[in-house]
Amino acid sequence: MWQLLFLLLPVAAISGWYFGLRHLEKSLTAAPEEAKLADDYFIGLNYLINEQPDKAVDVFIKSLAADSSTAEMHLALGSLFRRKGEVDRAIKIHQNLIARPQLTKDQRSNALFELAQDYLRAGVLDRAEKLFLELIALKEDDAASYKFLLSIYEKQKDWHQAITLAQKLAGFSQEEMRTPVAYYYCELADEVISQGLTEQAEIYFKKSLAQDKNCVRASIGLGKLMDSAKNCKAALRFYKSVREQDIDFLSEAAPFIAGCYDEIGYEAKELVEFLQDSLRTTYNASLILFLVKYIDKHYGSVAAIDFVVANDRPGVSLRTSNYLLELCVKNNTDEKNKHILCLVEQSLDKFLANKPYYRCSNCGIGTKQLYWQCPGCRRWATVKPIKKFELEK
Repeated sequence: MWQLLFLLLPVAAISGWYFGLRHLEKSLTAAPEEAKLADDYFIGLNYLINEQPDKAVDVFIKSLAADSSTAEMHLALGSLFRRKGEVDRAIKIHQNLIARPQLTKDQRSNALFELAQDYLRAGVLDRAEKLFLELIALKEDDAASYKFLLSIYEKQKDWHQAITLAQKLAGFSQEEMRTPVAYYYCELADEVISQGLTEQAEIYFKKSLAQDKNCVRASIGLGKLMDSAKNCKAALRFYKSVREQDIDFLSEAAPFIAGCYDEIGYEAKELVEFLQDSLRTTYNASLILFLVKYIDKHYGSVAAIDFVVANDRPGVSLRTSNYLLELCVKNNTDEKNKHILCLVEQSLDKFLANKPYYRCSNCGIGTKQLYWQCPGCRRWATVKPIKKFELEK
């Protein structure tokens, strides 16, 4: 509660100054209702200070009937309640504000906008959607309402509506919506795949690439569709295209590429060369770890150890080092040394257990699995494989 009072101190100061000034200027001529309004505000602020917010809200709402010039102060008060999590009180303030006939057109629009945000914060998505649509009908280039409405359609997984709205937003604003639209098509593709409609899924993935040619998710999705149709060569083309789209995601495509190589009968050394060539372009800890495991599988642990030693560099991945320890344990015949290596490996396992594999380039949140939409900031295509794990230089 004291945090809320701290937030409301500016409102108290401003209103105190405002009504003090008015009282000073109009002390001789003030109408009884104006004096009553000032008294109501000070009574309301007193309720807030004494931790009686419900009574304060009632007083503020009552005072509005006397003078609509306080609308902006009510908007600010409602916004503060919402930010503090007191959504019910924010809704009450904004609903009563909208009901006042004295409001100007702009004041009413601002109150509708605040109330829509209240409902969105409370999770009442249908009411929030209705109000944002009303605001857009009043002003077609209301970009803020478009963005909030888009977030509602994303939560509802209404991807068709999201695509339509995003394209309208891009039409009149400077917002770059091609990437979000590309991912909306990918979401639609995943939905129809779950229904067994693979042909429709292929159409959606291709529409995604038409929106954003660098959409890695669409390429991997198309590769999986080709894989399931036993068209491994076509699948391989889509998987390999990831390197040109965003080489940082090649570690995600690498297991699928390896599966295609095995299915087609290509030699393992061809994939090793392909991945090594990719590593010359960019350092990627996850890709190195995959390559070490792939060499271990096809050429044995000694070859994998030799590869790590030959490609060692300052700040080598701890996860690769941990796998190297595992290989050393497997190949060590000295029981004492083997026991020591096992202890070190177990310690590293515990240390790495909760370390993220992915990080959002926008908000910095770390995750252990890949999210195409960041669970923190809700941005699309910002979560990527970490190129260097913790403690790497």
